[in-house]
Amino acid sequence: MSGGVDSSVAALLLRRAGSTIEGAYMKNWINEQSIIGNCPWQQDIEDARAVAADLGIPFQIVNLMDKYREKVVDYLLRGYRNGITPNPDVMCNREMKFGAFLDWAKNAGFEAVATGHYARRVRRGDGSWDILEGVDKNKDQSYFLALLRQSQVAAARFPVGELRKSEVRKLASQFNLATAAKKDSQGICFIGEVKMNDFLRTFVPDKPGLILDRQGTVLGQHNGLHLFTLGQRKGLRVPSNTRHEAYVVVEKRVHSNELIVAFDRLDTERLYARRCKIRNISYTNRRLPASAGITARPRYRAKAAPAAFEACGEGTAILRFDEPQRAITPGQICALYDGETLLGGGIFEEVYN
Repeated sequence: MSGGVDSSVAALLLRRAGSTIEGAYMKNWINEQSIIGNCPWQQDIEDARAVAADLGIPFQIVNLMDKYREKVVDYLLRGYRNGITPNPDVMCNREMKFGAFLDWAKNAGFEAVATGHYARRVRRGDGSWDILEGVDKNKDQSYFLALLRQSQVAAARFPVGELRKSEVRKLASQFNLATAAKKDSQGICFIGEVKMNDFLRTFVPDKPGLILDRQGTVLGQHNGLHLFTLGQRKGLRVPSNTRHEAYVVVEKRVHSNELIVAFDRLDTERLYARRCKIRNISYTNRRLPASAGITARPRYRAKAAPAAFEACGEGTAILRFDEPQRAITPGQICALYDGETLLGGGIFEEVYN
């Protein structure tokens, strides 16, 4: 129970269904570094505890701060220092909620871990489990579960996956839950409403360098490549000399500490691409054959796009999208689908023109 409305209603639904449940808050971060932003872990605990009391279920706090630093924060910082853009939310689900926390739950005698994710599970004829997109396509969070393994999927429960967000809010209000009107968190997984750049500045020192266009013309200066991602437009502080067009990031040259920008056009080198390599592929259930036609989602809010999957080694594959995709970013997660079924996911490694 994160202290939000989704996990609160997930607990409510399980309680009403007659399941024997307990509530737990994963204490992963307390902002000892005083990072700028709202890190409301104390309020979240109070809200989760109040909902548990409303439902008449036991509640406890599980301290996983050391594991979170090791499995998520270190991964995040290592990626940015190496010039890539990692995804802490996806890693938090695999390594924490359905990793360290699931291990704790099973050791304590529990059968499964339920969360407030907008996703569904379905059991196949062979007894295995698939993850499906949530009913509410606008809130679907299956993307964030792309790196879960079958053992984790089997032990997961997603009670709100069959509902729309409006229905979740309505249920919370109907049963007078303390989180009924609470706004959704928009921050880093289990850290709070902290901007990524403010978080990074606390741990990664600024390293100023030049901002160049494709022709090598110096357009400005940046404070560190780790503060930018491919396709980014805001925050460049580089004025455009072309009407109705703005510069976006198209390349980060780690070796020379140069940030390359260009105009957002379909023919802009490195901004739009059809082919890419993904690595560390993980499957939620069955492995894909060496060659397959699938759909792939290169980022959370992107629409799943048709692509050809071609295995090229253990845990790696080449994806060829039918249509060019904007700002495919090394380090980010690519979720793989067959219709509504989440097949798994991998990490973008290389992008080809």
